[in-house]
Amino acid sequence: MMMDGYITYLKHNSYYRMVGPLKSRKPPLLMLHGGPGSTHNYFEVLDRLAEEDGRQLISYDQIGCGNSYLDGQPELWTMETWIGELKAVRKALNLEEVVLLGQSWGGMLLLEYMCRHEHNGVKGIILSSTLPSSRLWGEEQARMIRQLPAEMQEVIRDATERNDYSSKAYQQAEALYMELHASGKPDPDAPECLMREKRLGRESYFTAWGPNEFSPMGTLKDYDVTELLPSIDVPALIISGGNDLCTPFIAKTMYDLIPNAQWELFRDCRHACFVEDTERYIQLLKTWLNQEIHA
Repeated sequence: MMMDGYITYLKHNSYYRMVGPLKSRKPPLLMLHGGPGSTHNYFEVLDRLAEEDGRQLISYDQIGCGNSYLDGQPELWTMETWIGELKAVRKALNLEEVVLLGQSWGGMLLLEYMCRHEHNGVKGIILSSTLPSSRLWGEEQARMIRQLPAEMQEVIRDATERNDYSSKAYQQAEALYMELHASGKPDPDAPECLMREKRLGRESYFTAWGPNEFSPMGTLKDYDVTELLPSIDVPALIISGGNDLCTPFIAKTMYDLIPNAQWELFRDCRHACFVEDTERYIQLLKTWLNQEIHA
């Protein structure tokens, strides 16, 4: 069963999508997408988890993108805005008990929520290819850039120093980097949700993060919850890919500091393990959810 709709947040519409049973003894799984400025679309590859596990899956397009598209209001693109939206979604959908899954930026949002805000009813968290610190992320991207051909390294260095990312050479270098560590063009036979046209929140991404993955210089540049990770008091599943923007060092940093954590490395995957190895990802979630999370 699928149903969708909108909640009102900051006088705007935030889109949500729900699949699975309306009533279940199992806490629903609320999924927070990446970006800022991506959409819920790619989470639809996990739909069958709802049926196989008898658990409701909920996703939403964060304000500023997708079916919640909004721009021309750069003052909105802060952590506080998206934290407020997460709280509003939980309240509007009566999610008194819930498991949270955050991918990439969605994991930053999740960790900020768990470490600095009241989070009653959260039964467990899934940290998928995410980060506890913008500084650490930038350092690891810089390290991986040093593995690119020398001429591409120079192009990226020059663009960064001049704060001008318009050259064709830079765009080619960035595209190669993202293909290596994030994602590429979907195969022609990929699921429809990956092929579907979507409205990216470019303003929210550039304002909150920066011009690219390796230059955090927006409103999130000082994000860092590393020292607060030991305070997380629910089971945590950490998932990352061997060729991920979330490097094994970043994933291990979270694994070492979160008390009740399990880490699964998908060696051959990039930044969206649930897209590139959907079968293993679903099986892992089913096992972990039913071993660690209790109604």
